[in-house]
Amino acid sequence: MKVLVVGSGGREHALCWAIAKSPKCDELYCAPGNAGTASVARNVDVDSEDLDGIIAFVQDNAIDFVVVGPEAPLVAGLVDRLDALGIKSFGPTAAGAELEGSKAFTKDLCAKYDIPTADYDRFDEPDAAKEYIRTHGAPIVVKADGLAAGKGVIICRNVNEAYAAVDQIMIEEAFGHAGAEIVVEQFLEGEEASFFALVDGETALPMIGAQDHKRAYDGDEGPNTGGMGAYSPAPIIDAAMTERVMTEIIEPTIKGMAAEGRPYKGVLYAGLMIDEAGPKLIEYNARFGDPECQVMMMRLKSDVLEALLACAEGRLAETKLEWRDEAAMLVVMAAKGYPGKYQKGTEIKGLEAADAVEGAVVFHAGTAAEGDRVVATGGRVLGVTAMGKDVKEAQTRAYQAVDALDWPEGFCRRDIGWRAIDR
Repeated sequence: MKVLVVGSGGREHALCWAIAKSPKCDELYCAPGNAGTASVARNVDVDSEDLDGIIAFVQDNAIDFVVVGPEAPLVAGLVDRLDALGIKSFGPTAAGAELEGSKAFTKDLCAKYDIPTADYDRFDEPDAAKEYIRTHGAPIVVKADGLAAGKGVIICRNVNEAYAAVDQIMIEEAFGHAGAEIVVEQFLEGEEASFFALVDGETALPMIGAQDHKRAYDGDEGPNTGGMGAYSPAPIIDAAMTERVMTEIIEPTIKGMAAEGRPYKGVLYAGLMIDEAGPKLIEYNARFGDPECQVMMMRLKSDVLEALLACAEGRLAETKLEWRDEAAMLVVMAAKGYPGKYQKGTEIKGLEAADAVEGAVVFHAGTAAEGDRVVATGGRVLGVTAMGKDVKEAQTRAYQAVDALDWPEGFCRRDIGWRAIDR
């Protein structure tokens, strides 16, 4: 079959890398892709948010199945348009993707269906938000309601920081229209983890756990980012915790969405905070995490294309996933300055040497090919990933691959996986 993957990040490179192995896949395309996807798929010069362009390409090239990677085209309704044309796709409709598109919607759904999450309120006016903050004190979390490329969450250590966060989002419009409404919520303490389940509207199939590192610098210091590294398995997501998350969070969400007339299909990504009392939902994403997708695709033994098709066709109840016992670790190489201002167009050398490290695969994110050169085009540029018998061996190999790169304009954290190794 002909398959199109939509997106240009490390997540999409990992999906293409895994889908290309499927005997079901005859032709594989990626729109727009990057320098890495070009090695396993044909890149298509159509932006992931150009819905008209994607639809035209799908029709002109008789694409059988579309896998939507990023959140923006999902929230914008790409799956709805594909459904209307009778073209199979992986991902939720716009109504389902509201779980990521609106934090306030998700919090209200949690309240209605008794899904454990932080106490909160939602505001469309700054003064009311500040009064809530004054009453509840700090630490406290201020979130832009809409899509903000993973950067719309501000953890505030004191009340003045929280007031400033409200002004930054609502008055200075740091995240544009995404901040027209905000959620202010209780600061949760514990251990963060990422939990993924495939969903076909009725059945939810849990995947393996992963943990990422959101802060930019070693020791979990610095600003939040889209993720500076990830590893799997996540020791905190054992069999007992998986059952609790499915029973207390995922399944009530799937039933609640169906009851609201928004049946959910695709992957449901729950960002969790876990403490002695159990798991609480921080937020939902309506797509695979990036960088978690990369380590999950490395560990997946099953045919990923068959699993994604089962979601689209409502066959998850008869689907099983097999996983490798080995651990996987990913270290993000980012452009210096990220998540602030950074330079584009710098050349990355040593990619072949990094890929040659035992167990290693370099997934591309913000890259482009210029002739024989590979150049950086984004903030998070590479996901240097490796397998090992345990997290420690995977970590050692991943950093060996990092050290094989020649890119002075890049940086990475040097402590990815510390929680699992400390255990």
